[in-house]
Amino acid sequence: MQNLGFDILIGIIAFIPALAANPGAVITGGYGLMDFGKNWKDGNRIFGDGKTISGYLGGILSGTVIGIIIYFILNSYSLLPYKIGLISLILIPFALSWGSLTGDLVGSFIKRRMNMKSGQKGNLLDMWPFVIVAFLFSFLITGKFFMAMYGNLIDIVLILVLTPLLHRGVNILAYKMKWKDVPW
Repeated sequence: MQNLGFDILIGIIAFIPALAANPGAVITGGYGLMDFGKNWKDGNRIFGDGKTISGYLGGILSGTVIGIIIYFILNSYSLLPYKIGLISLILIPFALSWGSLTGDLVGSFIKRRMNMKSGQKGNLLDMWPFVIVAFLFSFLITGKFFMAMYGNLIDIVLILVLTPLLHRGVNILAYKMKWKDVPW
């Protein structure tokens, strides 16, 4: 890799599958409640009406497909820490997308335990769980690549700082396009 600034930019670009999974879930969502309409032992829904099976699977698929395209380009121009094979070309964006949407579920679960309704603004609970779990899944599934890409921790911190801004902007856009009921 060239220099720290360039490495950071590539690290952010490489994280796009995790960021793309959430809008993909919004676009494909609406069918089959993730919690099957069930309540937790506290009497509140497990996840709420906003978390659907079609959104979860559609978001993972869309993030993975977008990621495959991005990683193919990055890999073709030798912009990754090392050349990756076909399996990694699929597995890395899949891990980021799957982790992102699973983290989103974790955030929803926590919000329900705090008596927050579906769609209620949760500030960092709406943003950081998907980032943290995406990084965790990436580390667990593609550890060697994850450490080569994000081992310096600078990208992780920068992504955590930038995520609230990106998340807010994307949600406002989705709200204006009538894909979301609320702009957060």
